[in-house]
Amino acid sequence: MQKTEHQDLIVIGGGAAGFFTAINAAIANPKLRISILERGNKVLGKVKVSGGGRCNVTHACFVPNDLVKFYPRGEKELLGPFNRFCTGDTIEWFEKRGVPTKIEADGRMFPTSNDSQTIVDCLWNSAKEAGIKVIKGQRLVKLIPPSHQKLWEINTATSTLFAKSIMLSTGSNPKIWTMLEEMGHTIVPPVPSLFTFNIKDKRIKGLLGLSVPNAEVKVLSTKLQEQGPLLITHWGMSGPAILKLSAWGARDLNKLNYQFKIQVNWLYPSTASEIKDKLTHLKNEWRKKKVFANTQFSLPLRLWKSLVTAANIPEEKRWSDLSKKEVQQLAIQLTSAQFQVNGKSTFKEEFVTAGGVKLKEVNFKTFESRLFKGLYFAGEVLDIDAITGGFNFQAAWTGGWIAGSAIGEG
Repeated sequence: MQKTEHQDLIVIGGGAAGFFTAINAAIANPKLRISILERGNKVLGKVKVSGGGRCNVTHACFVPNDLVKFYPRGEKELLGPFNRFCTGDTIEWFEKRGVPTKIEADGRMFPTSNDSQTIVDCLWNSAKEAGIKVIKGQRLVKLIPPSHQKLWEINTATSTLFAKSIMLSTGSNPKIWTMLEEMGHTIVPPVPSLFTFNIKDKRIKGLLGLSVPNAEVKVLSTKLQEQGPLLITHWGMSGPAILKLSAWGARDLNKLNYQFKIQVNWLYPSTASEIKDKLTHLKNEWRKKKVFANTQFSLPLRLWKSLVTAANIPEEKRWSDLSKKEVQQLAIQLTSAQFQVNGKSTFKEEFVTAGGVKLKEVNFKTFESRLFKGLYFAGEVLDIDAITGGFNFQAAWTGGWIAGSAIGEG
């Protein structure tokens, strides 16, 4: 095996958290010898594809107590770190390096360039300017804690390296988790988070791309429920309401083997009783008009027609001729329609897992392992994850900044 010089810090994993750790350690102490090891032939791949190629850098939530509520796992642990490095700090960090950001209507934040390459270039150039070595094609084979040599030994497929500190920012990597488990760390078993629901139902067949601005979705036989925009896709349902359910219900839905029923209120916050009263009123107001052809409640016409059909109301029936039973059935379809979910699909390229290094085994003042001095974690290697919207990146920036600063100052 080829031997290399000793390093002060070796970062394993060339993603957002890894680069941010290395750069901020160099800022805190420019004399540090730092290397980033990446197993593949590309770095910052997830940054490149995130946000549809625009990079959802963070979210316009600037109060730590509010920000932590977007993390199904890690809410308690991230409160302190967010009080030290939060959304505003992330924005300032990038703007100081020539990357201004903008806020979109839903709170997501992107570089004003609308191009993720802007973020990739910023991180790459910052690392280069700091003298950080980026070594690709370095798959970690073994990690040996310090003993008499007082340095970590890192065995890759091609070399042996030594370092005072190690940052593991390897994301959702089962082999790394197994390695850590063998060393003595506890790994919370990973399960998927942030996924869409696979649904085959004639009520939504052919409605690809239709959405409603505020639906309520409940997972029957559980306490899980969420509200928000809902999108019909060619494989079923997606949108913020579904993605939030998948995040908070990651473990419960995994136990159900992704086979369950959901109840959808397309008109939230209106209740079945309120909609029934409005439909009864429409019988008089729209007497001679056909129910099928005249959408109500601002629903997309094709979705309205589908739900009217599901309520067994003939296409030619006029409002004045609706029976009480038909009104009741239509109210049910609008506010408490049930759908069978059979499986899940990954949300775009942004695969996220719930699981990883047990949080009690990490000191969140530094993001250092409580079991091994000089071993740090940041990003999805930890049992921390968030809903979609830039929150997972914010956790990576915060962890990288705090760990990098601690290493640089230490």
